[in-house]
Amino acid sequence: MERGAHVTEQPMYSRLGFTDEEWGLLVGLPQSVLTAASAAEPDGAKRTHQENAAGLEAIAEGREDADPLVAAVAQELVNRVGDPEMGEELPSIQPADPEAYIADVLARAGEAAKLLATKVDEGAAGAYKHWLVTIAEQVVTAAPSGGILGIGGDVVTDPERRFRDRLAHVLTD
Repeated sequence: MERGAHVTEQPMYSRLGFTDEEWGLLVGLPQSVLTAASAAEPDGAKRTHQENAAGLEAIAEGREDADPLVAAVAQELVNRVGDPEMGEELPSIQPADPEAYIADVLARAGEAAKLLATKVDEGAAGAYKHWLVTIAEQVVTAAPSGGILGIGGDVVTDPERRFRDRLAHVLTD
């Protein structure tokens, strides 16, 4: 082998200035937000499936984001969990303790917001935070709760709205 012929390319996260652990936080958060938003209101399997599909779609759409950070995180995440355009689906995660899970996700969102404030410009940080709230929004509006046979009911229930609002608050605090 020629000298210098096999140069390993730096991973995207280190080119963006993140450590492996920091990148793990940023990449893990969108799926956690999806799960927490879905878990905010206990639903049947069909609604949870609809919520997961909407959330994965919102995650995948991040690949088209003008912001390179969001696009990179979204691409990495789709590589890990599956591409909805290829008919791939997320496994449905039902946290045993939804309240504790939601609290953990909100705490990690707060950590991510602080991390972004120190590592990237306001535009990139804002794009990432907006994307997370969009994912939560897509999940909580995916399927109405309550009602009979899917007719009537609330499009967004109070617990879902509270999660989305708390997420937005934690990210902008």
